[in-house]
Amino acid sequence: MSRYQHMFARLNDANQGAFVPFVMLGDPDKQTSFEIIKTLVESGADALELGIPYSDPIADGPTIQKASIRALNNKITPADCFEVIKQIRAQFPDVPIGLLLYSNLVIKRGLTEFYQAASDAGVDSILIADVPLREAQRFIDVAKNTSIDQILLAPPNASDETLAEIGAKSAGYTYLLGRAGVTGAETAANIPADELIAKLTQYKVAPPLLGFGISKPEQVKEAIKAGAAGAISGSATVNIIAENLDDQKAMLEKLASFVTEMKAATQK
Repeated sequence: MSRYQHMFARLNDANQGAFVPFVMLGDPDKQTSFEIIKTLVESGADALELGIPYSDPIADGPTIQKASIRALNNKITPADCFEVIKQIRAQFPDVPIGLLLYSNLVIKRGLTEFYQAASDAGVDSILIADVPLREAQRFIDVAKNTSIDQILLAPPNASDETLAEIGAKSAGYTYLLGRAGVTGAETAANIPADELIAKLTQYKVAPPLLGFGISKPEQVKEAIKAGAAGAISGSATVNIIAENLDDQKAMLEKLASFVTEMKAATQK
């Protein structure tokens, strides 16, 4: 069983959904980034979704763009990011770790080389934000060869044909978009109709986690009530980092409180 399968089985037994925070690796610097991620797991995060800084993040709103810029200003490279992941993996052997990034970062290094480096560091899944399903096959093939789950996006308006294809190809979990557009806590997720979740189940899609616009415990509750396996929160998590750059103690305490509250909302 993969780490994701173990996680979903454990949560199912506990009658809970998954809470997965997203942060940018290397934001605001390498050491603080490690402390942040450690705090997220110790405060109850079921899995991690981690970004690799990129200069042109088209799917990200201003909050996550600024996180990328902070990390890049500190000269954070993909190699630095993998070092932080190795540290996290050594400390938390069972927590699923996913990367959310852009295709240029992967292609620049070479698909097989990048996926192998990620796998060696302890990464479980990769989601490439700017690769549509119709272009995903070569990434899926490399992922399988390097023991990585290629995460696929399910848009809220996906056709039956698209959902059937996601069902046939998905692994790990499915990133269910709460709405179209760019990321951001400012715009709340539209919790998808039970009908869409039912279709995802019908097509045997990997467990759906709702992302984009999840910033409050009640949204986590709604997502799980609608049938999602859990929720991912990015901009709201990154906002806490941005607002407390001058006070690391306060930053880590606020992140811990946020994760604890969001995780509590996953109880069915």
